[in-house]
Amino acid sequence: MNAPGDARLVVVGCGIQAARHLSRRSEAEIRRADSVFVLADPMGLEQIKTLNPRTESLDGLYGESRDRRETYRDMEARILSAVEAGQAVCAVFYGHPGVFADVPHDVIRRARQLGAVATMEPGISAEACLYADLGIDPGSRGVQSFEATRFLAYRHKLDPTALVLLWQVALTGNLAHLGFQPDPRRLALLVEKLLHDYPPDTPIILYEAAQLAIEEFRAESLTLACLPGARYKEWTTLVIPPVREAEPDEAWLSRLQALD
Repeated sequence: MNAPGDARLVVVGCGIQAARHLSRRSEAEIRRADSVFVLADPMGLEQIKTLNPRTESLDGLYGESRDRRETYRDMEARILSAVEAGQAVCAVFYGHPGVFADVPHDVIRRARQLGAVATMEPGISAEACLYADLGIDPGSRGVQSFEATRFLAYRHKLDPTALVLLWQVALTGNLAHLGFQPDPRRLALLVEKLLHDYPPDTPIILYEAAQLAIEEFRAESLTLACLPGARYKEWTTLVIPPVREAEPDEAWLSRLQALD
């Protein structure tokens, strides 16, 4: 089935704090939409409802004993059904809609296959907040960024001279995609793999961006060995600062200097 010619989909990000981070362009897309679908925190949802009463939360599709991949497919179906009906649809996602989020990319791809115009507007991500809150410039030493389970399950190589960010660390090793509680046994496996590149007393940071303007961000310092027993929220990020300087590559430096 193809979508009618006037169907359109815009996926936007409401940032981490919707009341402060929602861009004017995203607000305009929300206001003009026939239907708005939202996956955000309760405060963000209420903020978006003030912009457009034709707003529906997708959060109720989650279930503690339900495979999250099934939830994501239901979210896609809900959004695409409105596109197929010829509506102007706005889908709003927490943070940046294109960062660590399968549904936004999938619904845009499938909406285009239906013949609808589909675009994405960026939002302020947790990573953007992390750099601001922790005073880190990723351009100074480089950054390596992985979803924690993917890092653990695949043959990724880390460079200890650069910053490392591991996302969704509370869900490390949750291959069944069920529930949101951390498992110390799986976190111990993550530590075991990280010990290939880092000593157990390596200083690390557990970071959580502030979701409300009255809150403080979390930046808890501990050592790598303490990771399995730490406290987590679903969105906690593991930050491993560089532990040594990168060595100059004399051969390439010489070639560069020869050009001067």
